[in-house]
Amino acid sequence: MAKQHSEAIPLKGIVGKTSPRQFSLHPILIGSILPLLLLVVWESLSRFGVLPSYLLPAPTVIFSTIVDLGADGSLFGHIGITLYRIFLGFLLGAVAALLLGSFVGIYRKAEQLFDPIIQAFRSIPSLAWVPLFILWMGIAEASKVTLIAVGVFFPVYLNVVSGILSVDRQLIEVGKMYGLNSYQLVKRIILPASLPSFLIGLRSGLGLGWMFVVAAELMGASQGLGYLLVLGQNTYSPELIIASIVLFAFLGKVSDALLKKVENRSLHWQDRMEQR
Repeated sequence: MAKQHSEAIPLKGIVGKTSPRQFSLHPILIGSILPLLLLVVWESLSRFGVLPSYLLPAPTVIFSTIVDLGADGSLFGHIGITLYRIFLGFLLGAVAALLLGSFVGIYRKAEQLFDPIIQAFRSIPSLAWVPLFILWMGIAEASKVTLIAVGVFFPVYLNVVSGILSVDRQLIEVGKMYGLNSYQLVKRIILPASLPSFLIGLRSGLGLGWMFVVAAELMGASQGLGYLLVLGQNTYSPELIIASIVLFAFLGKVSDALLKKVENRSLHWQDRMEQR
């Protein structure tokens, strides 16, 4: 009986393991089912004339439009300038949110001073900032990057403050018992404990950054995916509009997947449920 019991333990471990190939491909295959099904239905309805091509072109037409933009070299310029604006605006907004959010979360007086006005600014629609930024900074890159940074700032700030305020007080008390000073408490307890919330805020901020870049590239831009949207509208080219939307969706998904990978590696110490 003892021998049988000892043999059952490694067998259970082997059954419960998932190979690296299964772990990496299985979610991708499942996540591709709905998009592929949507494309097949969309293409079929377009070919049978159910969907008029002047309103909703077929996916093959949209793909051909993207290929043509890549062939003449203009696509990479539009993608490059949009990624540059997103990266710079995301970096500025996230750093500002981390600094101010940490200050407000740690010091209660700072929360009472700064939080009310920040919450008031958070309710302002993104397009409301456009004429003001144009008036202050013109239609150059500064106004576009600033608008994106504003969009990134608020979700990151909220998650940083929320993460710090939700730190278990018992952890802080234990740190004080071990003689940690204020700086050591922040560095070794408060910031690591609030890291999951901060990383979620980064992903939320990046998502809003992609939304704000469209408004930013409406401010007199001559390049960018947002500019392609306007160009498609002005030239009555629905295939160009939808191609720009598809590129926004693809780049947004890729950037979010990269941040999610950083999140998983940064939180490898957490005992989380990896499979459902």
